[in-house]
Amino acid sequence: MASPHAIVIPCPEQGHIIPLIALSHSLVAHGFKITFINSEFNHERVVASLSQNGGDGMEGIQMVSFPDGLAPGEDRNTSLQKKIEGIMRVMPGCLEELIKQINASGGDRVTCVITDGGMGWALEMAQKMGIRSAACWPMSAALLALSLSIPKMIQDGIINADGMPERREP
Repeated sequence: MASPHAIVIPCPEQGHIIPLIALSHSLVAHGFKITFINSEFNHERVVASLSQNGGDGMEGIQMVSFPDGLAPGEDRNTSLQKKIEGIMRVMPGCLEELIKQINASGGDRVTCVITDGGMGWALEMAQKMGIRSAACWPMSAALLALSLSIPKMIQDGIINADGMPERREP
């Protein structure tokens, strides 16, 4: 019987990669094959960190990098909107091609996609390709509650669509 093969995709922001690497290690311990996708920018930083530690810590996890849609020298810390637009322009096509390549290789087919809650496009791609998917929320529960409350706060006129206050609450 083939091993389950998960593709894991963190949001390319600080605080998202390490929790999903930890999840990946747990899945490897339970017999999963893992393909871990990072942006090229973050991939280089992770690989450099691993080489400083003698390369330990990534057994059973294949690291893959995708472009993030930004120019090589472009600052990744100034505009979240620009980063999101770049990711949306480039990464969905890269993921689709990677899944097709893995599934055509004769090895363990991709059985699920696990992604950060902020990377909904990956869940949509998995669904389009008939692959099970799950979202992981590596941030605090308070931030999740706030994020899930945003549509209601906009609807109630507390904030506008840009997140700016519309009225003062007592």
